[in-house]
Amino acid sequence: QRNSIGIVGPCSAGKSTLIENLRRHGYTGRHIAQEHSYVPDMWERLVNPIVLIYLDVSYNVSMQRRALNMNSTEFDEQRNRLEHAIQNANLYLHTDLMTIQEVTDSVILFLKDAGIPLQS
Repeated sequence: QRNSIGIVGPCSAGKSTLIENLRRHGYTGRHIAQEHSYVPDMWERLVNPIVLIYLDVSYNVSMQRRALNMNSTEFDEQRNRLEHAIQNANLYLHTDLMTIQEVTDSVILFLKDAGIPLQS
């Protein structure tokens, strides 16, 4: 699905919320569960997106957003699994201090600047 916008990042970074907001604005975002895979380029193999957006979050903020059954070592392992995606991301946003609206606005501005057409 080369017309998709790939969204990756650790748990509670805001991926699902962003995908829903992008849909409302006419874009197709695809969550790629790269954080749970040991295949470094799974994001590319499964979706091969036209752009890859990486949403990041710290462990502490992640735990504030959603009670996850994981310790900081397990969270760090997710980030290690995401290293290939980080290196290949077209847009990287650290969402700790961003509102949902700021994340959405930043991504939409990036997509418009990159010439990515509406998809719905």
